[in-house]
Amino acid sequence: MASRRIKKVTKRRLTIFGTVSVLIIFYFLFTLFYESYNLYKLTIKQKELKNHYTELKEEAEELKIEINQLNDPEYLAKYARENYSYSKEGEYIIKLKDTEDEIETVKSGINKEYLVIGLSILLILIFIYVIRRGHKKKKR
Repeated sequence: MASRRIKKVTKRRLTIFGTVSVLIIFYFLFTLFYESYNLYKLTIKQKELKNHYTELKEEAEELKIEINQLNDPEYLAKYARENYSYSKEGEYIIKLKDTEDEIETVKSGINKEYLVIGLSILLILIFIYVIRRGHKKKKR
């Protein structure tokens, strides 16, 4: 059996071309993944923009309807009475301070305050427990 010896020049050539080939493959793979990720981000952005576009179209339709309604004198008078405290002659306006929406806003704010206070107390108690436990271990 004749053993084949690889010449130094051939080894060097294989090493150089192999390294260059691996680098080229890594470059193409990196570019492929990078562009795939960019395409994924762009498709998500496109969906968001389409949703926003449909919302704006619906809002535009609602505004067109409101413009047509505001051209009607009866609707305009009703709108002014409801939103700007405009009244007919001999009519009294009673404005209630707390509406249901405002009450819900206040309730949710109170709930958040209680949550923050409760979590703060819990963290302080845990901190005290850890410190006391550390002191007990040092004493032993």
